[in-house]
Amino acid sequence: CLSFQLACCCGIAACSLCCKCCPKIKQSTSTRFMYALYFILVTIICCVMMSTTVANEMKTHIPFYMQMCKGIQAGDMCEKLVGYSAVYKVCFGMACFFFLFFLFTIKINNSKSCRAYIHNGFWLIKLIVLAAMCSGAFFIPDQDTFLNAWRYVGATGGFLFIAIQLILLVEFAHKWNKNWTAGANHKQMWNGLLALVTLILYSIAVAALVLMALFYTRSEGCMYNKVLIGVNGGLCLFVSLVAISPCVQNRQPHSGLLQSGVISCYVMYLTFSALSSKPPETILDENNRNITICVPEFSQGLHRDENLVTGLGTTILFGCILYSCLTSTTRASSEALKGIYATAETEVARCCFCCVPDGDADAEEHVEKRGGQTVVYDEKKGTVYSYAYFHFVFFLASLYVMMTVTHWFHYESAQIEKFFTGTWSIFWIKMVSCWVCVFLYLGTLVAPLCCPNREFSV
Repeated sequence: CLSFQLACCCGIAACSLCCKCCPKIKQSTSTRFMYALYFILVTIICCVMMSTTVANEMKTHIPFYMQMCKGIQAGDMCEKLVGYSAVYKVCFGMACFFFLFFLFTIKINNSKSCRAYIHNGFWLIKLIVLAAMCSGAFFIPDQDTFLNAWRYVGATGGFLFIAIQLILLVEFAHKWNKNWTAGANHKQMWNGLLALVTLILYSIAVAALVLMALFYTRSEGCMYNKVLIGVNGGLCLFVSLVAISPCVQNRQPHSGLLQSGVISCYVMYLTFSALSSKPPETILDENNRNITICVPEFSQGLHRDENLVTGLGTTILFGCILYSCLTSTTRASSEALKGIYATAETEVARCCFCCVPDGDADAEEHVEKRGGQTVVYDEKKGTVYSYAYFHFVFFLASLYVMMTVTHWFHYESAQIEKFFTGTWSIFWIKMVSCWVCVFLYLGTLVAPLCCPNREFSV
């Protein structure tokens, strides 16, 4: 087992655990897991760097703290290792790491090539390279110019990451409806499932709309909230009517209320998230005291233990980011972005159609057993996902994490403890994302009508 782990860290062997009781793992899965682990590690470091609580605890409890800071040339109190500028530099190193691997793995179709071996192995060496890149960013000359330029690169990459997630969400909705509709041609059970899921989705969307109107508005004031809730509710109704209109149905028989139900639920979620991220509105009551309005009263009690709320919320948020990264890097998702979809004849209806593995699930031609976890080399016939696209998504995710941790355009006052304190930049980013999602979906419905001579597949 020791020799196998050495081969994993410094050679071409796939990564695995030493424990025999662990279930077998595919080489492609273990590789993506290891890169995700690197991503999580750097993300945690960024969160620590943005925490004033951690910085104060280190000053108090670490002996010779000042001497250590001076020894590593991080300032008298390690001020160069905390704050938004430190996060920018660390994320610069991580982004460069994934971008270089994106360039390095372009057009790899054979897992037996030298470049594929490097992608799938040498984990200790790659960890050292990643650490060197993150550390080296602190020695870039003319830091002010670098930070100003890198901020715009980060914003661009962060927006592109959001756009990819929105495109894939629209594609997911179309694929779901298309898959279950294909099953309805053979069994009426699928029609019942379609109707049931559609009803549930719209019930959730309507309930969310009512609850937001109840808790985030009041008879006087809250004009922003009233307008945005009304606009987004109206957009959901509009795209639902367009999806079932006769002209759209003639061109796209697979269009239906299931897709618009998925989009409506997501729009309601983004609306709720945006309203929760908006800076609080305050007014003077009859006793000339400032009171917060346009937010639920119970939410003010939830924020009393800020460390618990921040820790739990940050964990959930970055868990969602990691999930988005891994689900966005499959072969199917990369082909969807290129407009390549399965034909109706090849669709096989499944309840969990989105969980179908990339490659052949029974491809166990080469099984490696070396005293630990069993590794299935499932890429003997070819790669089961695009290596370059995988690294490009993680490159964009690195930029998205950088901007999210530093509160996007409110970076100077950013702290991880104030992660859920509302800012206008986060509010408008979420709200614009909501509208972009609606118009992307609307575009997939209207495009065949505007260009009748062109084939569109969804």
